[in-house]
Amino acid sequence: MLDATMSKRMEEATRLTRAGKLQEAMALIQGAVPETKDEETSTQPSWEGNTFEGTCRVVDEDVTASSESASSRRTGRKARDESASSSSAFDQARQSSPGAFSIGDIELPAALRDKWLKFRGAVKQPEQACGTTEEPRPGAFTAGRFSNPVGTRDYKLYLPRGYHGQPIPLVVMLHGCTQNPDDFAAGTDMNRLAEEQQFCVLYPAQPTTANTSKCWNWFKAEDQQREGGEPAIIAGMTRQVIDTHGLDASQVYVAGLSAGAAMATTLAMTYPDLFVAVGVHSGLPHGVAKSLPDALGAMQGGTGPLGGAAQRTTWASEVPAIIFHGDRDTTVHPSNADRVAAQYTALRQAGGAATPSAEDASVTVEQGQVANGYSYTRTTHHDAAGEPRLEQWRVNGAGHAWSGGNAKGSYTDPKGPDATKEMLRFFMQHRQA
Repeated sequence: MLDATMSKRMEEATRLTRAGKLQEAMALIQGAVPETKDEETSTQPSWEGNTFEGTCRVVDEDVTASSESASSRRTGRKARDESASSSSAFDQARQSSPGAFSIGDIELPAALRDKWLKFRGAVKQPEQACGTTEEPRPGAFTAGRFSNPVGTRDYKLYLPRGYHGQPIPLVVMLHGCTQNPDDFAAGTDMNRLAEEQQFCVLYPAQPTTANTSKCWNWFKAEDQQREGGEPAIIAGMTRQVIDTHGLDASQVYVAGLSAGAAMATTLAMTYPDLFVAVGVHSGLPHGVAKSLPDALGAMQGGTGPLGGAAQRTTWASEVPAIIFHGDRDTTVHPSNADRVAAQYTALRQAGGAATPSAEDASVTVEQGQVANGYSYTRTTHHDAAGEPRLEQWRVNGAGHAWSGGNAKGSYTDPKGPDATKEMLRFFMQHRQA
């Protein structure tokens, strides 16, 4: 979180930038930002500021758009800023969260941008070059692009070295805000596990043109439906990859972090015929928000639908789910883990209680401890045949970061149980009938 002095420095830097006094603004930020270690060897900080509609546009790609288009984008961003300022919750988030601090419609010069990235604790992650595609080949992390009538998204695809055209499982990974496929792959170590266990990994990429902080738009009504919005794009991309590479359509899984986790559970609700199981890490329920203020309220554990009778009737999925959440998460309140679980049939069949009673034989509770790390509680709900349908992991002491992740990626915490391995274990127990 920003302290008061740092916040004032950045507000003044914003004013100077708008006035065209870039050198003065840069000097002010240089005095506010401590020197950091080389990015390749430094340890990433905990995720304290997940932004769901930022206003700072960091430009790392080639600028090819016309000045008229750029002007339209700036006008649109200004309108969004003015609209969002009416929400006191949004205003508070912009001042208290590094990722949500506003620089208005100013496109920062390179030197000032770098200082800003260090200030907000982000890794410099250039946008994938538009139109760049590569021929997928085993052992390579290749870039591609998918388009359908709904929209277009870039992606990265990993095929293990042992792939020779045989039908192998597919795991779809949805990154969090400010992240990209390369960063998310590094932090989760999913590609390394793909080599060990022989499956394919697809990483859809959310561009800044769709959301200025590269968040999946889980909180917009148009992106919460089947055959519409971002769910339709991701589902279409998934189907194309399956068809192109002859993958096993009975073993298709989706997982995500934060905004990516919220979109993953939306996919479980809207495409249960495509995704066999879902992994939700530090995420939110489907349909709990219809606007940015709603989203911020839900993130803070607000008064939106909490899985009561009306909500359970509206949203439900029989897709098996594994849920991870840190109990010290200050970005997405830990209560959201229970709210997500309440939308899955397995929990409802167990009486709709996140905490089972001692007499409930269909639910098991285990306590564990990571060596030199966090303790955790794993609650598993089984179906009538004894098969696990819902696992909920509460990681004691963890914040808003991928549990057990690799420090080479952003927003990871190596001290937690390995969410990547546990999700894969859970996924591979389930196949589409």
